[in-house]
Amino acid sequence: MSDLEIWIVIVSLAIATAITRSGFWLVGHKVTIPKRVQEMLRYAPSCALAAIIAPDLLLDGGTIHLELANAKLIAGIASVAWFAWRRRMLETIVFGMLLFTALRLLPGLLHSYQ
Repeated sequence: MSDLEIWIVIVSLAIATAITRSGFWLVGHKVTIPKRVQEMLRYAPSCALAAIIAPDLLLDGGTIHLELANAKLIAGIASVAWFAWRRRMLETIVFGMLLFTALRLLPGLLHSYQ
């Protein structure tokens, strides 16, 4: 691909993104979204995040990895419990990453349960 073709693709994608994102801004006052749809859209970010994170926690090389040796899964479950207890996102991120790092650096912690 030449430099010109790369720039044409970049500019085309930028224009397409601007058009699709500005649609509601330009005609948003003329479109009314039903209250039920608005309520359902509140959960879209959580669902998208779960769809991104769940495969990383559960899959290893295309196979489901539900064992105590899965450091990502253990850290993920512990992070959910931490958030349910503390209700602070930054603390949850720090806690989850510290636990995941500890489990990765100290492999004897997980393998001692098997």
